[in-house]
Order: sequence, then C-alpha cells, then structure tokens
Amino acid sequence: MTQHPSVTDSCRFTPEALARKHLLEQDPSSRSSHMEYMPGMEQISSDVCQKVMKQMHAYDASAYHAKDVQNALMHEVCSAEDFKALLSPAAEPFLEQMAKRARLETGKHFGNTVYLFTPLYISNYCENYCVYCGFHCYNPISRSKLSMEQIEHEMKIIAESGMEEILILTGESRSQSDVSYIGEAVKMARNYFRMIGLEIYPLNTDEYRYLHACGADYVTVFQETYDTKKYESLHLSGHKRVWPYRFHAQERALMGGMRGVAFSALLGLSDFRKDALASGLHACYLQRKYPQAEISLSCPRLRPVRGNQNIRPQNISERQLCQIICAYRIFLPFAGITVSSRESESFRNGIVKIAATKVSAGVSTGIGDHESKYLGKEEIGQTGSEQFEINDSRSFSHMYQDMAREGLQPVLNDYLYV
Repeated sequence: MTQHPSVTDSCRFTPEALARKHLLEQDPSSRSSHMEYMPGMEQISSDVCQKVMKQMHAYDASAYHAKDVQNALMHEVCSAEDFKALLSPAAEPFLEQMAKRARLETGKHFGNTVYLFTPLYISNYCENYCVYCGFHCYNPISRSKLSMEQIEHEMKIIAESGMEEILILTGESRSQSDVSYIGEAVKMARNYFRMIGLEIYPLNTDEYRYLHACGADYVTVFQETYDTKKYESLHLSGHKRVWPYRFHAQERALMGGMRGVAFSALLGLSDFRKDALASGLHACYLQRKYPQAEISLSCPRLRPVRGNQNIRPQNISERQLCQIICAYRIFLPFAGITVSSRESESFRNGIVKIAATKVSAGVSTGIGDHESKYLGKEEIGQTGSEQFEINDSRSFSHMYQDMAREGLQPVLNDYLYV
C-alpha cells in the first residue's frame, strides 16, 4: 500500500496549535492550495470532473420556467437539462407532480422495499480543520479510538439487534486510524454482517483494493460542496483541503474493485441547487463509465455540532429537500437514495414512500456507546463525542416495525457471497 507521511496530531491544543488555528482563520496566505495534491496522493486520468464542473458552473437555476418543468415531467427519460429544471425554483409549485413521478420510478426499480443499516463510528480523531464539522482537529471534544476488542463488542450488540448491514466510519486521521486498522475492523465485521460500507478519509486505488479484499462492499464519500471557492474557505488545513483528491475518491474506489459507491454534498454549505446538480451528475457520469457499479446518493442537511459557532448554514426547507430527492429519483431511477437520521421521523416516514430506498436505524454518531444506547447499560470505558446531533433516534426494531406498518418491505440484505 502507498506510504503517506505522518501528520502531527494537532488535537493537543498547545499554544502553538492554537496560534496556528488563529493564523489559518485570519490569513488565507498561510493555507496550502486546495487544488494541489499533497505527497502520497494518487492522481488518476479522468474527464468526469471536467464534465461535472462545466455543467455546474453554467447552471442558472433562475433561467428555468414552469414550461421547462412540465416538459421534464413529460419526458420518459430525464436528461441533464430536465434534471436542472427539476432542481430549479420553478419546480417548487410542481412538487406533488414530481412526487408522483418519483414514486412511479421507485416502484419500477425497487418495488416497495426499504433497506436498513446502521453506522458504527470506531474513531473520532481528525487531522483536518473543517470549520463546520464536530470532529475537526481544533474542536475540544472527547476523542476516542476503539480497540479491536471494543469494536467486536459494539458489532456483537448491533448484530444481536438483527441488523445485517453496517457502515464503518472514522474521523479523518491516518495516524490514529490507518488503513490496516480499518482493514482489521472490516475483517471482523464480516463475521457479523452481510453488507459492509465504509465512510472514511479518501484513499488511493491500492488501498481501496486492500479494503475490498478485507470484505468491504461499498464506499461513501461526502464531497461536502462542489463549489471550489466555498470549499477552500471551509477546509483550512489537512488532507481534506485538497478538493480534487476528494472528488476522484469514488472512481479510485471502483478502480480498486469496490462493488458500489455513494455520493453526497452536505446541503447548506453552499448553493444547494448547484451542489445537488453536481452530485447527481457526478453519480451519472461514473455510472456510465463503470456500468457494473452500484450507485447511490445521500441527501444530508447540515446539522448542529458541538462547539460549532463558525458557520451559518443556508436554510433548506423540508419541501426543498423533498424536491431534491424527487429530482434525483427521476434523473437516476436506478440509484439508491439514502436519507439519514439527520432528518425527522415524520419526514423519513414520508420520503421512503416516494423516492428514498435506504434509511439508518439505531444510530449513534459517538464512539463506543452502543451498549448504553441499545441495552440501557452504563458506558464501559472511555467514549468519544458525537459528530453531530441526530434528529431521528428510533431503534432498529422500532424502524422496522414502522416501515412494515406503512406497507413497506424492510430489507436487511439482498446480496449473498458464494
């Protein structure tokens, strides 16, 4: 695997570290370029980024009118131009028609199924300074990294609830959560779960290949925002600051043999219509290039985090979020769409009947606290702070029953290794 230089742990909050934080905030010239690769970062030859960014930069959401939306809804196949119309303000009065079309497409490709999974955070150490994130390296939260024994304990508790798919997450720290550590966690997860996803820092192709060999099925990467100028102002230091390396992460994962990849912008950081457009086009172009890949989209809105007074998110209403999700479904009828516990119980109950196909349940964004949350026992040992506040805290069994009560078919796994 590629060797990367070690990174100084900036989570110690020494006077020097805090002085560096102040300098990064006050003096843009002190920051490294957000478009230049750092040593050890693999560069691939791909035209996907150029295609996505050309379309996004040319997008003027105000240029679309009711007739454009009506035409888009009439077309059997939704083009990129139709997708732009469906994301525009002109489409907001047509939300009911969009929902009907989205529900039709969902039924064609997914029936009435809804997939359930749960995240497992195994470490919250981070070496990036992203001003909106609860894990960023200067945020004075409780840091923790689970041992393999602790990871297995958490996995046993989750598996005993009936869950068959798990998403393993870490903070973005190679020094604390290196690829070998993540690989061992994946190997252990294979003993308890049928499906294993990863939401970790971006890797090189050979590293993705290694984690796939360990048992990982798919990779999720949040681009956060496709607006490179806004991205530069939000990501002040660390490997995550390099925008193009993050953009190409899904393609490197597919080159490394991963079965599926998921895309997302964190809605609220920048112009959410442009970010939604870029996310959809990113997924679309990679699907065309890698037709064997399982493609999915997530639709998270920015949530409150501990110690975050640095950013005021753009307001995105539930109606606007519903519009985005319906537009995704109409444009990419085959793609999975995940709506996380960032959203309310009522919203998630409604959107899975229209366009979403996957929801999380029994969620914790903290470290090492599944025993207290699942079994009501006191926490054992040190636990780490949560990344953000969740909005839907239903357990797996509660979520399963709610989905079944709504006439949906909860699915725990539809993939078997032979």
